[in-house]
Amino acid sequence: MKNTTVSEKRIVFSRRNELIRLTPCGKSAIRFESFPDCREFDENFTLMPQKADCVIEEREHCVSMTAGKLSVKLEDNGRITFAINGKSILEEKPELAFNDGFRHYERKNGAWEARVTFKSNDGEHFYGLGHEASGRFDLKGCSFDLRHVNAKSTVPFVYSSLGYGFIWNNPAVGNVELSANRTRWSVGATRKIDYVVIAGNPKEVSETLADLTGHAPVMPHWATGFWQSRLRYETQEDLLEVARRYKAESIPLSAIICDYFHWTEQGDYKFDPQYWHDVKAMTDELHQMGTRLIVSVWPTINEKSENYGYMCDNNMLIRTAEGSNRVFDFYGPQAEIDVTNPETRKFVFSKIKENYLDNGVDGLWFDEAEPEIHPEHFGNLLLHIGRGDEVGLLYPYYYAKMAFDGFADMGETPVTLIRAAYLGIQKFGALVWSGDIPSTFESLAEQVKAGLNASMCGIPWWNTDIGGFWGADTQSDEFRELIVRWFQYGVFSPVMRLHGNRNRHGEKKRDVKEASGDPNEIWSFGERNFGILKDLVLLRERLRPYIEKHMKTAAEKGYPVMRPMFFDFHGDETCYTLGEQYMFGDDIIFAPIINRGQTEKAVYLPEGEWVLTKTKSTYCAGWHTVTAEIDEFIAFVRKGAKVLKCF
Repeated sequence: MKNTTVSEKRIVFSRRNELIRLTPCGKSAIRFESFPDCREFDENFTLMPQKADCVIEEREHCVSMTAGKLSVKLEDNGRITFAINGKSILEEKPELAFNDGFRHYERKNGAWEARVTFKSNDGEHFYGLGHEASGRFDLKGCSFDLRHVNAKSTVPFVYSSLGYGFIWNNPAVGNVELSANRTRWSVGATRKIDYVVIAGNPKEVSETLADLTGHAPVMPHWATGFWQSRLRYETQEDLLEVARRYKAESIPLSAIICDYFHWTEQGDYKFDPQYWHDVKAMTDELHQMGTRLIVSVWPTINEKSENYGYMCDNNMLIRTAEGSNRVFDFYGPQAEIDVTNPETRKFVFSKIKENYLDNGVDGLWFDEAEPEIHPEHFGNLLLHIGRGDEVGLLYPYYYAKMAFDGFADMGETPVTLIRAAYLGIQKFGALVWSGDIPSTFESLAEQVKAGLNASMCGIPWWNTDIGGFWGADTQSDEFRELIVRWFQYGVFSPVMRLHGNRNRHGEKKRDVKEASGDPNEIWSFGERNFGILKDLVLLRERLRPYIEKHMKTAAEKGYPVMRPMFFDFHGDETCYTLGEQYMFGDDIIFAPIINRGQTEKAVYLPEGEWVLTKTKSTYCAGWHTVTAEIDEFIAFVRKGAKVLKCF
């Protein structure tokens, strides 16, 4: 084919206003790049391409590349078509007449606005894109913004029921349409179009995705238990009183979290000694009780901080193209640290180590990690690595990297709770959570589906605020029902963490900047609920060896612990429709109750025999209606699996 250069493992094709490059980058994986400036360059963002063999075949009007079961054909008019074992799965759709107009570029403000459009496939289902409370499990028919905001985290990857994964390897703010008439990926500021197609069933694609973006560490034992948190513990004694009661009640407590405004000033990274008088003594006592301490860290900083002048003078703060660098207003206008700058990461972590870790603090909670800015104008941000609209989705990636690199220098691997995610963040020990979500049954239902989509994106560590974050009245019957159902879901989540800002029924008791909400411990929701929730914590404790086994598999192979039914049963068409039940590891099917007043649920069992945990009765494949009173949940275990003894 004319204007084509073919080497052993690369195809480069030149045409007017565009240069195209095709390379194998993993097992049954091929990368497509197109350069509107007609100049090749290498920019992997978070991708780590693997060595891979391929076969290239040239013809008069096309050239093709085959890597494993995946092949791609490039025609002389520029059209791209991907196929698995000869069957088309992804074909570009022309925007203009006469089969022209493949890929669109438009020069704007020094960068390229770009998009690529594919034909829609009837009967295709999509899963992934991180987490968003869309209420959708199958994302086909939806349109999503590619950006981070509180309670929405974009990981630009989808898995298709046709047997392939698609990585949109571009951290720019944009949009994706998975509609009935087309599939289209668009960004507003970029230098090239860059994506990877991976052929395989869900397990095969997950393994390759982990190879390409990074494997999560093995989750440490302490993190697999029960975590306690609330907004917020106001003093050292408040926090210790809670941990002591858990110990007195013989309820295992793996971790307790100290939320924001424990500090002297936003950007100081230290405890306020007026309320936290001896941090080392506090952490020593917690450790004696078998409990780890996690501390909230925000990326916000203001002029009152002792670190502001130094960080501002050394370009360690996010700058803006227009207006002040105060991009978030929370108890005064705040700037945000620029974690894409390696010098920022070193400086901030040195403060974290000096004031927190050296005093016995065990882990970090990176809140506001999108970063949160108001208004949400990423194009106004100037980061060390580029324009915010071009590279803004990378912010949480580098935020998590700051903790990982800092702990690595200490000889440790962190578990960092973080409120946003991007491709590859899992390799930094990032525990992603779904943000500040409402305390409603509708929200619970949305989180179940959102978590399953997040699990398909190579991020095995994911969780929610049990009970939701805001809007709860802890004295109401509705919330007391919700907290039990959400707690049941929390048992069968990768991490079980109770958190929330509960509606306050009294005045704040101390002269502090930000008072806590109502108590949010498991004894805070009535005597009957206390017994139910305690039993669920003890069940989680018994399940920990099973969870740790699957966390090891997650690290080795990239398989999520919590995953859609089709992950294990990809040949069963029904499993692609099941967004309200899921596999928890290889042997447990969990079907959460997600509606108020609900006490029964239809559950689909795939091939094999399954044991209902509450009765030990055996069920065959098919649909079954199962009851679950408020102190019961619906879980099935594969017949013969050892984990059944935990129930």
